[in-house]
Amino acid sequence: MPPSNFTRNPIKKKSLSVTLISLLKSRLCKFLLPLFLFVVIIAFHSSNPSFIARKLQNPDWQCSAIGENLGFLPPGEKYLWFAPHSGFSNQVSELKNALLMAGILNRTLIVPPVLNHHAVALGSCPKFRVENPVDLRFAVWESIVQMIHSRRYISIADIVDLSSLKSSSSVRMIDFRVFAQLWCGIDVKLACTGSLCCGISTGRSSWSSFEQCGSLLSGLGKDVVDCVYGVDEDCRTTVWTYQNNVEETLDSFQPSKELQAKKKFSYVRKKKDVYKALGPGSKAASATVLSFGSLFSAPYKGSELYIDIHAAPRDGRIQSLLGQIQFLPFTQEIVRAGKSYAANTIKSPFLCTQLRLLDGQFKNHWKVTFAALQEKIQMLKNDSNSRRDGIHIFVMTDLPPANWTGTYLGDLTNDVKSYKLYSLHEEDELVVQTGKKVLTAEHGIRSGFLPKMHDTPRRDNDCSSETRPDILLYIEEAICSCASLGFVGTAGSTIAENIELMIKNNVCFNSNE
Repeated sequence: MPPSNFTRNPIKKKSLSVTLISLLKSRLCKFLLPLFLFVVIIAFHSSNPSFIARKLQNPDWQCSAIGENLGFLPPGEKYLWFAPHSGFSNQVSELKNALLMAGILNRTLIVPPVLNHHAVALGSCPKFRVENPVDLRFAVWESIVQMIHSRRYISIADIVDLSSLKSSSSVRMIDFRVFAQLWCGIDVKLACTGSLCCGISTGRSSWSSFEQCGSLLSGLGKDVVDCVYGVDEDCRTTVWTYQNNVEETLDSFQPSKELQAKKKFSYVRKKKDVYKALGPGSKAASATVLSFGSLFSAPYKGSELYIDIHAAPRDGRIQSLLGQIQFLPFTQEIVRAGKSYAANTIKSPFLCTQLRLLDGQFKNHWKVTFAALQEKIQMLKNDSNSRRDGIHIFVMTDLPPANWTGTYLGDLTNDVKSYKLYSLHEEDELVVQTGKKVLTAEHGIRSGFLPKMHDTPRRDNDCSSETRPDILLYIEEAICSCASLGFVGTAGSTIAENIELMIKNNVCFNSNE
């Protein structure tokens, strides 16, 4: 079945074109066009990192933030920031690496929000075509600011359970909102969803704008001494290691001569010990904030794209941390929602299949995925125990059921005697109520350092956000972890890998949840 039968028709743009042509022909356009171009030019320059950087060349700038001066932040604390990007599963992978780096370098990790799917893209490490770290960090900052102003902020620690790391003191953490409020002096009440966050909000900003703080954290303020050190090394030049005695040696994966000639570059990938390069005694060590770009890594052609740290036999604390971050479960509200759907809606052993159009791997592997699904269903049909009340199948998809007609899913749906299909949607009550519970729990704020700014948490009507978080995907993954008849995922998908990891760790049937 070709992808065209599985997707909607493109949106027609004829009406938009007609409108634009009419506007261009109008007399009013002659007067508005120069003004429009002026606004576009100003907007471009005001959001351009190099333009913003010039604002930081100010001798009055000091890194000692008002929050630290007031004693709200631990004196002398050092922090680690990074630029999450791409889809949620990639962001979780980066989070794991960030926790590892923070542990090795003895820094407090600034825990970021979940960015919208592909709001910021890295590019391709294997093709040596990636955004440079400065631009990537600034793009992430702008995306976060947009999320705050639109009240769509949700911490990745609201979704991924980091409580075991906090309780074990393996690595220190601080929620981005707490850090931005106390270190930057920026009021983040629009990003709050509960009393703890609102209690930190001061209702005022000590720095002139989000723009200045974002520029500084992006590593643009090179002249602000001992404040922020921007890590410029990325996957084109560096593979970070730890305690493997291969300092400054060539990595096994290098760009081919053909690629170098075609793209006209001369990158050389070297292995570097992250502790020696960025730890005590290095130029980066004195900086209050160490700011990475992407921390995404994956195996590739016998090497790793960016981070090659899988063991630390001479460092028991880091070796333990490596074990802890291998699997990070969802927070309890999401796990419980998945269990509830499996027990109270499906009510029978079921098969789960992942057919998400927005998954970048689906378009490359849809034939293999459907072949595996058909093979699995045929195997279940041959099992008499599975045929008694039909085969129950939970379909993890972003294609609405109304569009299943004429597809394999439509065929399964029409055969009501043999199959019963289930799917979950944003407007379903389980999703809505779980979203409210996730926001109320404030796991993100609780995941790290909290200042004693108030004796009791406060909540004002203008602070707490009533936004509905986008958590459908996470609940679907939790449901699939309960699929006792098996799981059929998309080959190469990080979503499928996470579900398989949840199944391996017996998340659904864990008595603690």
